[in-house]
Amino acid sequence: MTASENDPGHGNSVAAWTAVSIVMLGTLVSAIAFPLNSVWVFWAGVVVIVLGVLAGKVLAMMGFGVDGSGEPAEAAATADPPA
Repeated sequence: MTASENDPGHGNSVAAWTAVSIVMLGTLVSAIAFPLNSVWVFWAGVVVIVLGVLAGKVLAMMGFGVDGSGEPAEAAATADPPA
């Protein structure tokens, strides 16, 4: 199968990999909290999950998402100046 121009990229970006990795870590922390019967560890995992989502969104806005160049400084240098 050949790559097509309409291929969305399936999230293969720094932002996606970072977000998924952090969310998986938070899920692991929350899952470990259950056998330990520790409420604060569970909520710490939930906080890590939220931080993972935010990190992915921030990285995507910085240009590290599927549609970004991966180099925010280069993208900013080639952007049209405001009128």
